[in-house]
Amino acid sequence: MIKPTPNPPETENVSPDESSKKPHKAFEQTLDHSLNPPKDSAVRKPSTMFFISPDIDTESLLAHAFESLASASVMTSDFAGFLEGSQRNTMLGIAQVIMLGELAVNRALDNLDPQ
Repeated sequence: MIKPTPNPPETENVSPDESSKKPHKAFEQTLDHSLNPPKDSAVRKPSTMFFISPDIDTESLLAHAFESLASASVMTSDFAGFLEGSQRNTMLGIAQVIMLGELAVNRALDNLDPQ
């Protein structure tokens, strides 16, 4: 007669205390690394691939951000016209978040240059 299931793998007789030390040690090392990161990892060097010159004034930066948000708003609204159902609702929600960003940047521009 053929047995329908294989035999379980043979294991050494290891006490529960000994077998639980490895996962416990790994957890402690991970926790220690997260809570006490090495000193050299605190220094972060940003990528210079896309670099905004530090001498650009705030008004120019906000104006560029406003134009980018306006473009994103038009793209999401146009794209939402091709979608249906929940996907359309999601895209319109994204368009609304972009619009709120536009309003915030526009107010910041007004604060810099009151009329």
